[in-house]
Amino acid sequence: MSPPPSPTRSPRRPARSAPGLRAGPAAVAIGRGGSALAQWLRRPLTSLHLILGVFGLLTLFGLVMVLSASAAESYAADGSTYSVFVRQLMFCAAGLVLFWVGLRIPPARLRTFAAPILLIGIVALVAVLLPGVGELRGGSRAWFAIGPFTLQPSEAVKVALTLWGAQVLALRRTLVHQWRHAMLPVVPVALLICVLLVLQPDLGTAVAMGIVLVALLFFGGAPLWLLAAVCGGGLAGAVILGLTAGYRQARITAFLSPATTDPLGPGYQATQALYSLADGGLFGVGLGQGRAKWSYLPNAHNDFIFAIIGEELGFLGAAAVLALFATLAYTGLRIAARSVDPWLRIVTATSTTWLVAQAAINIGYVVGLLPVTGLQLPLISSGGTSLVVTMFLFGVLANAARHEPEAVAALARGGRGGSGGRRAGTAGRLLRVPPPQPYRPPRTRGPAVDRVR
Repeated sequence: MSPPPSPTRSPRRPARSAPGLRAGPAAVAIGRGGSALAQWLRRPLTSLHLILGVFGLLTLFGLVMVLSASAAESYAADGSTYSVFVRQLMFCAAGLVLFWVGLRIPPARLRTFAAPILLIGIVALVAVLLPGVGELRGGSRAWFAIGPFTLQPSEAVKVALTLWGAQVLALRRTLVHQWRHAMLPVVPVALLICVLLVLQPDLGTAVAMGIVLVALLFFGGAPLWLLAAVCGGGLAGAVILGLTAGYRQARITAFLSPATTDPLGPGYQATQALYSLADGGLFGVGLGQGRAKWSYLPNAHNDFIFAIIGEELGFLGAAAVLALFATLAYTGLRIAARSVDPWLRIVTATSTTWLVAQAAINIGYVVGLLPVTGLQLPLISSGGTSLVVTMFLFGVLANAARHEPEAVAALARGGRGGSGGRRAGTAGRLLRVPPPQPYRPPRTRGPAVDRVR
């Protein structure tokens, strides 16, 4: 009996994927780009490259915009379109020197200089209030005049408070959850500085100092109720000061009800800034082609330079500035999270918060979301002391990036850790920057140390 015939089988065909699940060229490119980005972010020197990139782009962008925004005012003042720009270049050169100092100095040595620098800064804040010593400009006595240049000590005091406050809180990190160890002596010293700033009067810088204090307490590990009390007290003080001075009250009134105020009064700058932003549209009128800087918008190259950016470079130029500061926020917090030195962690996080918050306040009052405070846009606005101090602070951030444990290991290999390590090692040798040293916790002597701290 013959076996039954075997059933015929059709040749196997490849399974078809659902049309909605098929990966197109765009999806594949996005996936590969995301994988490459994730791999690059895992490299040991990525934080250093990011902070240097943001620093370089903001500095160059600021120089270009200061030249464009100040040309008309400079020509009206002395017949030269480059006078403000040349002054900015000179302060930028001094700032690059301090950037190199901040990048080169070992964190342990910088930590020891924190208290003397803060003491000198407080003495300078007292001295600037004395008639004949401090220079009165715009109703505020906040500058020292040195020949054709002026120096504002309050900008340096913000850095000094950051370095010293981080040192105090890092030493007390095991006891900072107790309110008296978190509060004393950082909060009283910060309040003293704010009082001296209000006496100048300079409420905008006092607000920035309050941001530094809150960031120090938050990243230092202070109790949340203490942070809430400090924020509530600072907000109440700012409201009282804003309502007790005539020009501050006029600014607040112009912000709250711009339609009912005099268009040529305290709200004039804010209104002209909005006109500038509206003229820019999506792509802007072109670099150097803005009209607001021709005596329509006061301080176009300083406090309101973001309006000129929006007018000449449009929404895309303004968005690029926002993207750079967003990258700064990510990079600074990334460095802080990767730091093993408690002092560097607090300094990096506080400095990043201060810079990004100051940029947010400046952009906020230019676009009409906040009342005008006079805070500058870091690295972009025209300014002497502010530019130099901010460049030094970026040097400290880059120094902290070099002291990440993986970065220390990569730089210690002397260029044998890949192309990024070779480039960083070569640049360090050209700049005469010593290789970073691993963090070593300070020696303790038993339980008595915590009681002394």
